[in-house]
Amino acid sequence: MIREPAELRIDESGRVELPLGLLAEAGLSPGSALIVFSDGDGRLVLRRKEDALRDLLEKGTL
Repeated sequence: MIREPAELRIDESGRVELPLGLLAEAGLSPGSALIVFSDGDGRLVLRRKEDALRDLLEKGTL
C-alpha cells in the first residue's frame, strides 16, 4: 500500500519529522541508518544505508 503524500516542515534546527507509518512502510524504524542525497529538482532521497552501500559497491551508483 502506498500512503498519501505527507506535508512536512523543516524546523528551525533543520530537522524534519517523518511519520512512523511512512517509516514502517519503508522498512525503517527509529534508529535506522540512512543515506540522504539530493536528486535534483528540489528532491531529497533517503535510502537505507545498507541498501545504498550495496548498490554503490555492486552498481557504482546510489
